Amino acid sequence: MKNNSIAKILMSAAPTMIVGCLLASGAPAMAQSEDSGSHNGLQGAWRLQLTVRDCQTGAVLRTFPALGTFAKGGTLTLTTAGQPPSLSTPSMGIWRQTGHHTYSAVSEAFVFSPAGDWIQTHRLTRAIQIGDDTDDFTDTVALQIFDTNGNLIVTGCATTVATRFK
Repeated sequence: MKNNSIAKILMSAAPTMIVGCLLASGAPAMAQSEDSGSHNGLQGAWRLQLTVRDCQTGAVLRTFPALGTFAKGGTLTLTTAGQPPSLSTPSMGIWRQTGHHTYSAVSEAFVFSPAGDWIQTHRLTRAIQIGDDTDDFTDTVALQIFDTNGNLIVTGCATTVATRFK
């Protein structure tokens, strides 16, 4: 597995990064926040700005917008401008509350070659922190890229700044 190979993959035409989310524990998903400051918690639609980073140095490799919906019941859907829609599916997954203003999420998307062949699955794991005003969040993202046989071929890192869609 090559950690710094992520930059090459992220910059190539077909296998660029997709927004996605966090390894779930065995705990059930909680859709409603128990935070006293918010009746919606993470639930709702969000505008995201994802920054892909070098995992060793934290240096910015690229930045792009995305949209995400965290639905009641603990499911999520994400779409990104970081890759042409003809090369990937939307990212789908689950989310849950882990503490006061904190959440975890995991999502996956299928990635295709320009010829239309399925070439990879991208899994993103997120640790999300909602701000005090509950209309913004930041997170850290761990990317895992798998080949079509389910073998982990590369990992990567990112951060996100998001605002609630109004």
